[in-house]
Amino acid sequence: MEPTDVIMRGLAQVPLFAGLPAAALQDVIQHAISCRTEKDSFIFHQGDPAEYLHVLAEGSVKLFQVTEEGQQVIVRVAGAWQMFGGVALLDEDTYPVSAQAAEACQGLHWSSAVLRDLLQRYPLISTNAMRWMAEHVRETQDMFRHLATERVEQRLARILLRLMRQLGTPREGGVLIDFPLTRQDLAEMGGTTLFTASRILSQWEKNGVVKSGRERVTVSDPVGLAGIAEDSA
Repeated sequence: MEPTDVIMRGLAQVPLFAGLPAAALQDVIQHAISCRTEKDSFIFHQGDPAEYLHVLAEGSVKLFQVTEEGQQVIVRVAGAWQMFGGVALLDEDTYPVSAQAAEACQGLHWSSAVLRDLLQRYPLISTNAMRWMAEHVRETQDMFRHLATERVEQRLARILLRLMRQLGTPREGGVLIDFPLTRQDLAEMGGTTLFTASRILSQWEKNGVVKSGRERVTVSDPVGLAGIAEDSA
C-alpha cells in the first residue's frame, strides 16, 4: 500500500472525504481495511450484502448489472481514488451492481458500522454524503435521458469522453484511456450491440478520431469526438 501521506492526498480527492482536515483524514485511514484484488476477481457481486464502501488506490474496477435476461450492462468504471459501493452509506440491504477488477487493484474499504461512526464524528462527511447522493441521482437521470434521446454515435462518444477525462493519460498521438476496454464493453455501456459499436469505432478509426487495440482505446482527436457527442442532427 502507498505511504500514509500519499493515501491522505488521494482520499482528499474522494468526494466523501473532501475538505476534511489532516487529523480527520488520518483517523479515516486508521479505520480502513486495506485489500488487494487480482485481475478479473470480484470485489462483490450484485445482490451481496452491502457491507463495505470501497475506494481504489491503484487499478480499475468495472461495475455492471446483469438483467433478468442474463445480459451484462456496464454501469460505470472506477479508477484510482474513486469511490464505489456507496450504497453502504444508505443502509441498503444489497449491492445493485457487481464490482470486478479490470486489472490488479489495491484499495481501502470501510464497514457500514465504521461509516456510521465516522458520519457521527465528522459532520462534513455527512454533508459530503448528501452531495454525493444528489450527484448520483443526477448522473442516473442523465444516463437514462441519453439512452432514450440520443443516437448511438452520441452515446458512445460521450462514454469515451467521460472515460478519457476519468482515466486518460496523455500520449503521443492522443489521450490513452488507461482501462481494459473491449468493443463489447463499449457496446454494453452504450446500450447497443457489438456489431454497431464495432462499426462506429471502425469508422472513427478511419476518420482519425480514435485508435484501438489490445483492449485499449486512444482518443486521437478529442475535439472531433466532442463534436460527435454534441451533434444532434
